Amino acid sequence: MKVLITAFEPFGGEKVNPALEAMKLLPDRIGNLQILKLELPTVFDKSIEKVWQFIDNKNPDAVICLGQAGGRACISIERVAINIDDTEVADNEGNRPTDQPIFKDGENAYFSNLPIKKIVNTIKQMGIPAKVSNTAGTYVCNHVMYGVLYKIHKERLNTKAGFIHVPFIPEQVVDKPGRPSMSLENIVKVVEAACKALEPGNHST
Repeated sequence: MKVLITAFEPFGGEKVNPALEAMKLLPDRIGNLQILKLELPTVFDKSIEKVWQFIDNKNPDAVICLGQAGGRACISIERVAINIDDTEVADNEGNRPTDQPIFKDGENAYFSNLPIKKIVNTIKQMGIPAKVSNTAGTYVCNHVMYGVLYKIHKERLNTKAGFIHVPFIPEQVVDKPGRPSMSLENIVKVVEAACKALEPGNHST
């Protein structure tokens, strides 16, 4: 079974993206899973184009997209992506869409088909805070989650897919008093646990 992990380049003035750093540290195999890795530009449209091309070439069985949610205190397993791009913060090429549908022929929303509650429970059992989130935002993170699920829906692919938001890592909050963070080590453990939850025959809760 092949699992594609995606993560974005740093954005918003940050020098690192904890999701990207975690992806880099993942092994090439987790149990019986082959782990594929893809760095995405934090750019509307280009990000979807890159992940679609990779899916077409590699045919992964599952796609777990990772993103930074600075300010959140725990791991957020996203439930839903909505068909809107709307941001006051420009992407890395200066795009700043407002109230713009991602795909005019797409559904209003697509739901993750990952075992999201199973993943949350597994992470909590590891002593790491996690929750199901009902908003992936309206920035590039939601854009990519929606784009992947749109492709799966339109092409009737038998592919599991969803999105995980991770907090800042400690080095990012040195000059941000009061902002929560999580160790990179724990973020890597979280992604590994999410992958293991997809293994055939893994029925743990």
